[in-house]
Amino acid sequence: QLEDSGGGLVQAGASLRLSCAASERTFSSYSIGWFRQAPGKEREFVTAISWVATSVIYEDSVKGRFTVSRDNAKNTVYLQMNSLKPEDTAVYHCAAARRGPSPRPNLYDYWGQGIQVTVSS
Repeated sequence: QLEDSGGGLVQAGASLRLSCAASERTFSSYSIGWFRQAPGKEREFVTAISWVATSVIYEDSVKGRFTVSRDNAKNTVYLQMNSLKPEDTAVYHCAAARRGPSPRPNLYDYWGQGIQVTVSS
């Protein structure tokens, strides 16, 4: 019900845009969060946006570099990632929660399959 796309291999300083496309049933009235998990590390919150985009939260390390947005007409949420760093390398997942945006992964009901982002130095 959630499909992540847009990952890839880039050099440090480059940009990528991830997309999270959802079926209408899961998208309307849901907040969408982005999480990432690097090899050997725990899953980490990245950002989340409310269903009307009035509330957005970011993890400190991505503030000023990453921007989340959504187009409800297209049932899609975007994660624009600029000034990428090697430490941003991870599998990124989007997730949907029937509540306000939260950094807690256990509050999310649906998850995308994940997309690899690799940033080389």
